[in-house]
Amino acid sequence: MTLASSLLYAIRILFPKSSPSSSSGRKSNGERSLAGALLCIGLSLVPLVSVLVISDGMIQGITGRLIGLCSQDIAVFLDMSAWQEKYGGKITEKDCNDIAQRLSLVEGVTDAFPELDSTALAAGKSSRSGASVRAVQGDIFSANKSFATLFNLVEGSVDLVPDSSRKNKAILCKKIADDLGLHAGDSLRLICVNKTAGGSLSPRMVPFTVSGIVSSGYQELDALWVFIPLEAGLANFSPASSKLVFGLKTADSFSPELMQVKDHVIDDVFGFAGNEELEGATVWTWNDLNSAQYQNYSSTKALLLLIMLLIVLVASVNISSALVMIVMERRKEIAILKSVGGSAGGITVAFLLAGFSAGCGGVLLGIPLGLLAGVNINTIINFMEKIINFFVKFLYILFNADLSSFKGVRLLDPAFYLQDIPISVPFKELLVIAFGTLLLSLAVSAIPAVKAGREKPLDTLRKL
Repeated sequence: MTLASSLLYAIRILFPKSSPSSSSGRKSNGERSLAGALLCIGLSLVPLVSVLVISDGMIQGITGRLIGLCSQDIAVFLDMSAWQEKYGGKITEKDCNDIAQRLSLVEGVTDAFPELDSTALAAGKSSRSGASVRAVQGDIFSANKSFATLFNLVEGSVDLVPDSSRKNKAILCKKIADDLGLHAGDSLRLICVNKTAGGSLSPRMVPFTVSGIVSSGYQELDALWVFIPLEAGLANFSPASSKLVFGLKTADSFSPELMQVKDHVIDDVFGFAGNEELEGATVWTWNDLNSAQYQNYSSTKALLLLIMLLIVLVASVNISSALVMIVMERRKEIAILKSVGGSAGGITVAFLLAGFSAGCGGVLLGIPLGLLAGVNINTIINFMEKIINFFVKFLYILFNADLSSFKGVRLLDPAFYLQDIPISVPFKELLVIAFGTLLLSLAVSAIPAVKAGREKPLDTLRKL
């Protein structure tokens, strides 16, 4: 029995002219079961592909913000106390710019941005809140591509450069601005703790004018950040309670060559490349600083995909049960084929091809539907929220006429998730899913296919 004849018989199994067990022309139970198995595989792939697209986009969106807005690709931390001991004076904005210019010339580094990080108590109109203060260059929101693309302007402007009034400007993230009740043009007070020459601690209040309000789309980051000019940070915040960071950008944050660039930076920082050593400096990559969060996201994604794969596995078992029923219904055909020279291997291959074809149909059905759902997830979530909130609001009015305390239902709490999920289609992983599903279809088809090939034609023909 040739491969071509096995293929023709597989087509006959999948698309019979008439049912072998029914004279009415209706599909047999086995044929309906095989069609149902195809549908089950397709439906089980929809959530798997959707979860893959959504989780990949979510992880890339959050990780991209952590890298682009926090740690940068490589971070160089400079000990300001060691600087003061070496040069006998406070580090100035010009010193920071000179170091940043030096680091930007390192091989593999595309740009460098100085930043002073500290903490303070932020006082607004209505309340006070702890704040993570970031003293940056005045044009950081336009000079840094990550800031320019990942931050959305909500109010005011993103200019920190002092104007003719010489008032200190500040830019707040949306969540902390809402907590403090501040808008563009309002006054902000930052209360920090400075260490005196005698070693005692003294509070200091510095006034700022809110220049603008921005949002990164991730409330965990928007809840604390306050941006002020680098000059104001160096002048008002104590080195003992602050850290000076130089964020270095490279061509690709996820490139395997990132470690080589880090080695070049280390050579420059510690004077091995011929430059003066930066006292007390340490060098870290973004993965060093955010490894716990990144591994947490990756493990969560892997767990979700494992659960979805188990659903696909259960759905694929339907192919095996459907083929068992088809073998029982076509015992007469198999007996006749064997009696006229059909081989056991050829019949086995025919049923394997039938099961494989069902898996192909499921892949062709499930992956496009899963991609369609994943790509339009933001629209789907918004639509579902509108429907849910309509019924919730109706029940709220029914039992409580006061709508002033009504809060809409959010399916994805923005305090823990991105406000808008970025879309990322991982083609390599989709190919793995497709090939894995096809191999699984072959595997579950093996037992009924081998059983079909071992059918004894004499036993079957005697019963006719």
